[in-house]
Amino acid sequence: MAWKYYSLVEDGRKFHSLDQIAQTLVLDARQRDRQSLNQSFKMREAVAYGLERFWGEHLRLKGKSKKNGDEFDCKGEYWKATWDALVSIMQPAGVTIPNDPVDVRNPNTVQAMAGKLWSITVEDQRIILAVLTQLCDAIVWWTQRYKGPGNLSSDEEN
Repeated sequence: MAWKYYSLVEDGRKFHSLDQIAQTLVLDARQRDRQSLNQSFKMREAVAYGLERFWGEHLRLKGKSKKNGDEFDCKGEYWKATWDALVSIMQPAGVTIPNDPVDVRNPNTVQAMAGKLWSITVEDQRIILAVLTQLCDAIVWWTQRYKGPGNLSSDEEN
């Protein structure tokens, strides 16, 4: 698996594979809110719907958040952290993924960012989606290891 030999230095930390990046994402999410780990499976499913929808999910969750640090905020953070990791992963390969800051209350910033995502070439989209698929597969694997005893409660309505 090609992703096994990937290397990235971010925030002073060196990652040697997508697997290690995924493990860090899962551990960080678990520390914020254990229930947010359910989002791992939803992330993997969302890959099939494209980059725009994957990127936009953190906005949907942030929009449902009533206060900083609540369950929707934590879930949104998990999605955004995964997106940010994908952006960092692709950069050394010469594939630039837009990652502009947006305000969920300002539709113009959301629309502008979505437009940038829609303008990515089909070839680059395929490459990005392949890497995102591998990253999400690794996230699901680590989630299954770190859920802990008992099942996480279902949050299908979220």
